[in-house]
Amino acid sequence: MTIPEQLPHVTAVCKANIYFDGKVVSHTLLFPDGTRKTLGLIYPGTYHFDTGAPEVMEIVAGACRVLLAGDTDWQTVAAGSSFSVPGNSSFEITVEDGICEYLCSFA
Repeated sequence: MTIPEQLPHVTAVCKANIYFDGKVVSHTLLFPDGTRKTLGLIYPGTYHFDTGAPEVMEIVAGACRVLLAGDTDWQTVAAGSSFSVPGNSSFEITVEDGICEYLCSFA
């Protein structure tokens, strides 16, 4: 998988999506075809997220560990890799040090 360096022809929503007292922050990107992605940062810590639509999280920089709902083993996801989360589910994400940068696509 190749994670893009830039995303042409998008509209960025100025108001940030801020979670966990600013430790997870993203901005919504709207594409001409109606698709939506978020581009964000995760600071060190462990966070729980619920999903509505299925998501694909591409790690742009840094690394994280992820535990999907129903799984017992954490998976490590480094820059250049991704993980998928089913719709109507949840996941835990941990960043141990540094900042994890991500691009999230919604199905």
